[in-house]
Amino acid sequence: MHSRVGPRSHGPCVGRSLESLAMKRTILGALLVAAAVQGMAYAEEGWKFSLTPYLWLPNINGTLKYAIPPGGGARPEVDTGPNNYLENLSFALMLAGEARKGRWSAFTDLIYLDFDSEASAVKAVNFGGDRVSTTLNSSTRSSLTGVAWTFGGGYTVVEGPKHRLDLLGGVRYFGLKASSDWQLGAVVSGPNGQTFAQSGSISQREDLWDVIVGLRGRLKLGDAWFAPYYLDVGTGSSALTAQALLGAGYAFKWGEIVGTYRYVLYDMGDDKLLQDIRFAGPAVGATFRF
Repeated sequence: MHSRVGPRSHGPCVGRSLESLAMKRTILGALLVAAAVQGMAYAEEGWKFSLTPYLWLPNINGTLKYAIPPGGGARPEVDTGPNNYLENLSFALMLAGEARKGRWSAFTDLIYLDFDSEASAVKAVNFGGDRVSTTLNSSTRSSLTGVAWTFGGGYTVVEGPKHRLDLLGGVRYFGLKASSDWQLGAVVSGPNGQTFAQSGSISQREDLWDVIVGLRGRLKLGDAWFAPYYLDVGTGSSALTAQALLGAGYAFKWGEIVGTYRYVLYDMGDDKLLQDIRFAGPAVGATFRF
């Protein structure tokens, strides 16, 4: 984790390049795991494999509580979102995979999101424990880049003609880079003569590893229609993380088309970057079975 504060700059940033490289390595690692699972599916008789590229269009809502930077006297608390779907989404990559044999399964899910210039607001400035609310915002923007990678295993506890239910356990990694630029209407003053700059920028990165448990299943609604659902909760680097999904799908001979609504929550301790950050929105994907 690190933070930066100072005057706004639009030039090249070596730190951003290094963080982008780290995220690309994480994505590559996730894809290699997916490839390994696929290889296992082909190598072991009885395994069935599926691959699901999909598109998720979430809004972001919550609070970013930045750390006090070196040489700085205060930490800004920034509210972000919600914003319209696709308004600030610069790039997205989503891919899920599953290998299944009998009642046992292995799964992985990779999400990369890049939100640029999210509308936000500096709602408060914390001067070392003394919190000063501010309504002086004239222009505040935030950008977020994140990789979420979930992987684990499951066991089918209910399997019937109309319903299947799996219990799950696994790990979720979330790497997030958050940056905010602000232009306030005036300098913010603290109770002991401290001041917070009228304009500036700050960035911070978090890398979170959480153990998750949950369930997933599907209800058959007819010959081809079905309703998938998913729920998990976890903790570790986060005080709480949770994910929920509900949707409808149609099955073909080659696979399935699925539309869902997906919700992801991250909440850390009071002194950490992520304060009740929520991603929520519709998703659509195609599942190919091998």
